[in-house]
Amino acid sequence: MAAASPVSLVIGLITAAAVAILPAATASAAPKPSEAELRAQLKQLNSKVDKLIEKYNLKRVELAKAREAAKAAKDRLATAEQALAVAEQRVADIARVRYQSHDPSVPAFLLSTNGGAVALLEQLTAEQQAVVDGVAKARDEKKKASDAAAALATQISADAKDVAEQREDAQDVIKDIQKKLQDLVPFGPGRNANGSWAPELPTGSDNITPRTRLMKAQVEKNFKLPHEVGCFRSGSSGEHPLGRACDFMMSTGGTMPSAVDNALGDRIAEWALKNQDKLGVKYVIWKQRINMGSGWRAMSDRGSITENHYDHVHISMN
Repeated sequence: MAAASPVSLVIGLITAAAVAILPAATASAAPKPSEAELRAQLKQLNSKVDKLIEKYNLKRVELAKAREAAKAAKDRLATAEQALAVAEQRVADIARVRYQSHDPSVPAFLLSTNGGAVALLEQLTAEQQAVVDGVAKARDEKKKASDAAAALATQISADAKDVAEQREDAQDVIKDIQKKLQDLVPFGPGRNANGSWAPELPTGSDNITPRTRLMKAQVEKNFKLPHEVGCFRSGSSGEHPLGRACDFMMSTGGTMPSAVDNALGDRIAEWALKNQDKLGVKYVIWKQRINMGSGWRAMSDRGSITENHYDHVHISMN
């Protein structure tokens, strides 16, 4: 093999040195999770929340039972104290009778030639022993009840702390879910460089704009809606005839929604305003109030539940 020329060696050394001093290629950034992957993560988080809530509720049930047991122990303690007081009073009565008879062993009213006196004396002696035994039993019951109440109080305190910790864990996971849900919300089409929104024409058989269609799909994806959604409506004012608004019904027939659906309407309205910049939401109307992004403002009374937007959340788009 022919020896390398001096020029070739120099070029090779220069090339090797250049490669050596070049910075290492920047590691490629981790790919952004797909929507399917994020949805799978959310499903796992929801499952974790469900388990935390289940444990939380079980602890609440255990606390309720412990409180009932504590109350029962307290009642037993009161009964034992009452029995103890009665027994001690009975012992005092017997002692007083014997003292007054000047005979520590036989009460004076029993000193009789009647043969039945002996039997009565035996009965009183047995009764006295029973009272003494009752005093001991009452004291023992009092101690047991007192110890049980103290143990239950300690258990309740520990369980209450555990319940509080479980609640905090659940709230942390719920916040994580909400953040990931925000990450899933896409940007509406037609956003200009200066932040404004380009006009859009209604398209499709539903006669709504692409931004409105995206907003509607996102609401339907993130919330379990109890009733129908109405968007395009001809012959009326506002954004409905322009395909730029949807009504998310929380009840039917112009009736007030249930407490559950009313709370759902609150969450949908809050979600729409939180994603206002992403989706291109113009304003939200809900429960006779309007919010254009700077806070809720009361509206005039239009005369009905539906006209005052108590039965549906109205979302208008730019």
